[in-house]
Amino acid sequence: MHGLINRSIQCFVCDNYGADVWGDVVRSADLEFSQFESMLEYDDALTYTVLDGVAARLSKSREMLLEDLGTFLITNPKAQALRRLLRFSGVTFIDFLHALDDLHDRARLAVPELDLPKLELVGYRATGGFTLYCRWRHPGFGHVLIGALQAMADDYGALVLLEHLGAEGCCERISIKLLEARFAEGNSFNLSSDTLAITQ
Repeated sequence: MHGLINRSIQCFVCDNYGADVWGDVVRSADLEFSQFESMLEYDDALTYTVLDGVAARLSKSREMLLEDLGTFLITNPKAQALRRLLRFSGVTFIDFLHALDDLHDRARLAVPELDLPKLELVGYRATGGFTLYCRWRHPGFGHVLIGALQAMADDYGALVLLEHLGAEGCCERISIKLLEARFAEGNSFNLSSDTLAITQ
């Protein structure tokens, strides 16, 4: 597993629950180090061990933990790069959804060695709903997506209903129902000024 993913888990725990909780997880997982390096590769089993250690320490299911992680990745004020990347997908939440198919390739352009799931959005004209297919060799990432999608909907001011529909092999399915596109005032995002902020 790429170090960026493991580092994100570490930051999520430390920022939300404190260094002492992370220290407990390090000890329970028998890690030989206390900090993940962002640009190193780690054994997949180590990541699962850490996730299960965090879930046990916080008395949460792995699925709930992963959803919280997805929300953190978007809302964490210390690291807004992912939120900005996703907001560049379009002006509305619908624009954002339709750009998800390209997220895998865009992420690889930024970090070529980063392996992320491939996403496919299917819309249903009759109901106005969507199914998002998430294909990845690591199970459970669909729950991270639910947390991230909910946070992005809030960011756009949209009201959505999200449901994890289960997995078939390496493919997880997420139901997305857009109840109201402009339910609330979204968070500010100036495309031109954010472009300058990124390039400077």
